[in-house]
Amino acid sequence: MAAQDSATQDDAAANASGAAPMNVVILYADDWRHDTLGVAGHPVVKTPHLDQLAADGIRFTNNYVTTSICGVSRASLYTGQWMSRHGNEGFRAFDTPWSETYPGILRNHNFYVGHVGKWHNGKFPQDKYDFGRSYFGTHWFDQPDGTKIHVTKRNEVDAMEFLKTRPDDKPFVLTVAFFATHAEDRNPLQFLPQPESMSLYEDVTVPVAPNANDESFHRLPPFIANEKNEGRNRWHWRFDTPEKYQTMMKNYFRLATEVDSVCGKVVDELKSQGVLDNTLVIFTTDNGYYHAEHGLADKWYPHQESIRVPLIVRDPRMPASKRGETDDAMTLNVDLAPTILAATHQDAPETMQGRDISPLYLGDSSPQWRDEFFYEHAIIRDKNFIPASEALVRNDWKYFYWPDFDTEQLFDLTSDPREENDRVDDPSQADRLAEMRARFAELKAAAK
Repeated sequence: MAAQDSATQDDAAANASGAAPMNVVILYADDWRHDTLGVAGHPVVKTPHLDQLAADGIRFTNNYVTTSICGVSRASLYTGQWMSRHGNEGFRAFDTPWSETYPGILRNHNFYVGHVGKWHNGKFPQDKYDFGRSYFGTHWFDQPDGTKIHVTKRNEVDAMEFLKTRPDDKPFVLTVAFFATHAEDRNPLQFLPQPESMSLYEDVTVPVAPNANDESFHRLPPFIANEKNEGRNRWHWRFDTPEKYQTMMKNYFRLATEVDSVCGKVVDELKSQGVLDNTLVIFTTDNGYYHAEHGLADKWYPHQESIRVPLIVRDPRMPASKRGETDDAMTLNVDLAPTILAATHQDAPETMQGRDISPLYLGDSSPQWRDEFFYEHAIIRDKNFIPASEALVRNDWKYFYWPDFDTEQLFDLTSDPREENDRVDDPSQADRLAEMRARFAELKAAAK
């Protein structure tokens, strides 16, 4: 109670000084990698509303997740922590106290806090939210009147209800956690867009990546390059014939465009309510996605397709000169919680490991920033299904470590951006390997 009283006094002081607390909206898509945006130059997918958000804000082109899987990445979003610290290695509740998450902190400081859509961190903590609705796993839901509603439409309906029924006398924070573009895993169709989207991309041939082939697949370590591996299993579900590839990717892109449309409606509602220019809007995703590169599907492993994700920030404090720009600073999903707290004038707990990214676009000069990070992913079920993987990621080189098999890999991202040519046994890279191996151990220890 004392902490609540102190928080209330802090908020009263802020209001007395005339500083209106900023609202926050996080638009959080699923299984959507960094280049699946029109503004990023994608040759097929259309995302006009997110493109406009980028034009009104800033797009970070070198943004990563510290673990590429739904539940863990979401825990890192809320806590600002690596998996090693928050403790969720898959889909269970994280260990971090709720009072040290951004929704927990903001609700304790008189924010009206909402979550709609996918949770995936154990049982949804309904009592921790003023407005909370959790659902995912399927693209179509039965309604009480016997009709069906698409999961993305349901996201829209719930987000709009939150915005239209929220109290006027409180700042608010809303996380719109889309299930799309995630596949409906148990359905052979995988991606099930809304009927009105089916005319999109009909006459397009989706390009196939040059390393979406068996040759690339068999360059992978043998414990990945086999038919027991889940990444290969899902490749068969989606991509093992040219016809299937075209069908799956077009439906995937239709789901993406549907999410884009809802993002546009949310921004329009903020504008119509007159609060857009006092609201921090963030678009990002929980992990990347193989579009058959390396002969794989889904995510998990440390390749760029899996770990690099979009990040668009529209911040009302941003100078006009920054709007529409891109920034190639190495940002991470763990940075978002401290960024949100800084924007709302709250102190980030010492347990948060990310950094407030706003100095990258608010200041006259860029601050000293990271140029490397530690990536981690736990074993899922067993080492033949999804083995554990770790990495030291830099802009120019990447070191992989597969702990279940005590196997290392080394890639030159400058000359080999698709990570096809393992240099771990190259004598000319022995010193680099030793240095990166040592630095990897340091950053791994620091993540706990």
